[in-house]
Amino acid sequence: MFPFPLLPSCEMHDNRTVMLARGARIPRHFPDTCCPLPSRAEATAVALSRTGREEPSEPAAARRRLPFFRARSSHRHRHRHRELRSSSSSGIRSRPSPAALHHPVLRVRSSRATGGYDVMHLTLFLRRSPDHEPTLPVSEKSNPLTHNIDQASAACIVRMLQACDAQMFQAETGETYQVPRLQSDAVVKTVMEVAKRVELILKDPLDKLVVLSGCGTSGRLAFLMASSFNRELKKLNQSLVYSYIIAGGDKALFSSQEAPEDDPKLGMLSLKKVSEGKKQVLFIGISCGLSAPFVAGQLDFCLQHPEVYTPVMVGFNPTHQAKDEPVPGCTFTFRSLVHKMQELAKSQKAFLINPTVGPEAISGSSRMKGGSATKILLDIVLSTAHSATFNRTPITYKSILQHMKAYDQTVDITYAQSEAITALVEAAGQSLRHGRRVCYLGWGSLAVLGLIDASECNPTFGADYEDVRGFMCGGYRNLNNNEGPLTSLGPQFSIGHEDFLHLVLPHVSDQDTVLLLYTHSDNVSEVLKLACQVREKTSNLHAVYHGTDGDTTAEQWELSTKLVLNAISTGAHILKGKVYQNHMIDVQVTNSKLYCRATRLLQKLSGQPESKCEEALLKAIYRVDKLTTDVMSFDMTTHTLAARNRTKTRNLIWRNSQS
Repeated sequence: MFPFPLLPSCEMHDNRTVMLARGARIPRHFPDTCCPLPSRAEATAVALSRTGREEPSEPAAARRRLPFFRARSSHRHRHRHRELRSSSSSGIRSRPSPAALHHPVLRVRSSRATGGYDVMHLTLFLRRSPDHEPTLPVSEKSNPLTHNIDQASAACIVRMLQACDAQMFQAETGETYQVPRLQSDAVVKTVMEVAKRVELILKDPLDKLVVLSGCGTSGRLAFLMASSFNRELKKLNQSLVYSYIIAGGDKALFSSQEAPEDDPKLGMLSLKKVSEGKKQVLFIGISCGLSAPFVAGQLDFCLQHPEVYTPVMVGFNPTHQAKDEPVPGCTFTFRSLVHKMQELAKSQKAFLINPTVGPEAISGSSRMKGGSATKILLDIVLSTAHSATFNRTPITYKSILQHMKAYDQTVDITYAQSEAITALVEAAGQSLRHGRRVCYLGWGSLAVLGLIDASECNPTFGADYEDVRGFMCGGYRNLNNNEGPLTSLGPQFSIGHEDFLHLVLPHVSDQDTVLLLYTHSDNVSEVLKLACQVREKTSNLHAVYHGTDGDTTAEQWELSTKLVLNAISTGAHILKGKVYQNHMIDVQVTNSKLYCRATRLLQKLSGQPESKCEEALLKAIYRVDKLTTDVMSFDMTTHTLAARNRTKTRNLIWRNSQS
């Protein structure tokens, strides 16, 4: 299936036609109030013929393009960039081979609309990546593939992100990190066993619960998984068995609430509350870096009550890289908890799923590969458990591996649309550079992914909440979050389409970018109605649509959409100048993880000793030229609390790194 395109409005249309799946033709322009709406079957099968290019037949297109996803753009003033040029030996393709990913030199030509860059020669000695920044855990390393992504064109950015995402499924070579990969034998077997535990709860749900918990992106994905699979249970008239916890509560679904991540007691209390009265709880804690104190407190609580709790840890660092500093207010470290779980795993009283997916495209931005891998693993665990319970499909090693390979293919075929994704990155980048906004208008779970992606732009790039916003059809009525409507907390918590129409649309112009996110199962006439309302204010309207094709699933649509949205928001902020090399440089040090990351970044950029860099950081936080003895005696928690009240700390840090 092909998506219904968002094309120029009626007064702009010409006589060219587009081919439909069955050879029928309809006018090229977007049907609105003065044009007849094609049937639903036709509307979901439209493919635009581009000027000067012969469009392939649908079977040919389906063979080499994404069969269930296509991005379509209607921006009439698209900025043209020179295409990425790479030497034939660099091997950056739809499915990069391990050999290609290890090629020593990637040569790219970068040119931006704001003024071109000359040819860059990025020497990427990827074979030495195990020793690259050896003191850092994998999740915090900088990825050699994206070393100069800040100088890249939109097309090059997309290709770099593609190469990084392909690393998620890279086979074990014995050279890279010498730890399990996503499709390794140990990971597949553990996923299979955890899925069987979920199956047992689904078959006998009385006084039982599956809890998914995390901080930031991990917590948001926990919410997405729990709400999506509870919805499936509700359709089958089954008892709801999933619950989610996110550090900072439901407001953290839409805005950065990073301070609670450092509170292990809060994590423990939240788990105790949600599982009160339950006799058996499968707890799945997510911490990409194996470091979050909030999750550590929950894991420790589970280990103290083995008669009720079976803990599952999901992360993406080797166990020896788990954080080894004492958890605030506790005597244990995250690493000590992991070691205990490793011992218990031998008797299947605990489970540890920690494949390595490689460094993030933007250093430490675990919302990207870490988030995608989290979603893949949770999707497989829960979907196979549901199939085993309600369709009597046994959970086997082979079935888990087949799911893994399906998601591998999803990544490949998503990036087969790199040209369309590049157009979206360019449009969003232009909007942000002009001080305008990017809006995601979504339906169902795709809308939730839009909300998640938008919420991550503030902690990652220091963006204002109005820079990138997500809106959902039905708002809180369809969100089904624990705490219900949060609109009383402020305008950034207004998430319904009605809120967009009343609060945002009146101020929208051609410099704003609007993206619709929907599937074939959504009400197309409703999509068209909203599109027409937006078109009255801007021609900068785009869509990401998913149709049906063979065995593709809603979970694959969601992963594909996540990859596209991550590329758009990351690429746009790179084009705006929010990234230096491949580092986030506009963030506040609001928790211990970000405090340590800021210190390391200052050290890398300045070449000064760690102690000097921490001094510079503290001077920026407290806005002083000389540190007092009292300030030097404060612990890290006090420093991060002070940083939360210093909105300009990030800029001062950047100036210090340049001096």
